[in-house]
Amino acid sequence: MDTTHRRSLSRREFGKLTLAGLPASWVLGSLPLSAGAKIDSKFNGVQIGSITYSFRGIPNAEDIIKAYVTIGLGEMELMSNHAEALAGAPSGRPSTGSGQAGGGAGGGQGRGAGGGRATPTPEQVAAREAAAKALHDWRMAATEATFKPVRQKIADAGITLRLLCYNMNVNNTKDDEIEYAFNMAKWLGVKAISTSTQVSMAKRVAPFAEKHKMMIGFHGHDQTDRTDEVSTEETFKAVMAAGKYLGANLDIGHYTSANGDPVAFIKAHHDQITNLHVKDRKRDHGTNTPWGQGDTPIKDVLQLLKKEKWDIPANIEYEYGPANETPDQIIAEVKKCLQYCKDALA
Repeated sequence: MDTTHRRSLSRREFGKLTLAGLPASWVLGSLPLSAGAKIDSKFNGVQIGSITYSFRGIPNAEDIIKAYVTIGLGEMELMSNHAEALAGAPSGRPSTGSGQAGGGAGGGQGRGAGGGRATPTPEQVAAREAAAKALHDWRMAATEATFKPVRQKIADAGITLRLLCYNMNVNNTKDDEIEYAFNMAKWLGVKAISTSTQVSMAKRVAPFAEKHKMMIGFHGHDQTDRTDEVSTEETFKAVMAAGKYLGANLDIGHYTSANGDPVAFIKAHHDQITNLHVKDRKRDHGTNTPWGQGDTPIKDVLQLLKKEKWDIPANIEYEYGPANETPDQIIAEVKKCLQYCKDALA
């Protein structure tokens, strides 16, 4: 059950906030928790949370934290672009995909990429390069003090920050950015990193993971036609063989779409899984669907975690919605996903 506790609003306070244009759900979600209160979204021993990419349609990272409180999500996988926004990083999207939301939790992997884009002007290229340099310089100057307020803000909301998602790309991510990713994870106090990247990045990342003694889970997609993309059990095994701190961030929807069996994978590799991403997709590279309408065995996966008592967070990754959703619509759909998990674990 949810254990969020919020102070009472007077009718006058509530009226002022709603008249200011805030939906009632956001007013309630923005209230501080009682001292020491934690949001409990663990059901029958299975931790349900969400990656902040689920809330990509909410532009303000502060409001994403409020959405977790409103919904009752007690565990967070924080995208690095959201972490950096909360820490005051310079605005503007850099020219590389390193650590950015890009194509979401699969940043740089083709998800969400559009075709037919106009060739950028020299001025646009220069602006993009300047933004990339400003962000890179900011990252290289970051310290624990940079991210301590971010960690505290999330903790104060009653949310456990368990994972950092820092996406990498074999063509763009430099070694100093990999080092920064592990430092940021340490400064945020997370237990592991998740990343969307290529199989060939494993050997580059392994020494950093060994140095920092931190697990990094490679996120899989369904791109079985690309040999350097993580998608099949064989590609996951290749990643995990590269170092003892390299594991799997298994997206059970993508794995199903690639015609894999997520239940069998979890049984075989549970000790090397940092976390799951939960969504529903059709097999044979089919589409994302509302939960219960695809082929992903979500209930079987959650029941397996419950039965075996494996400490593997099952994080909602909401992707099936249309473009241009409002924050309230996003919240409503993620609530449905959370309820689906509750019912599956009842």
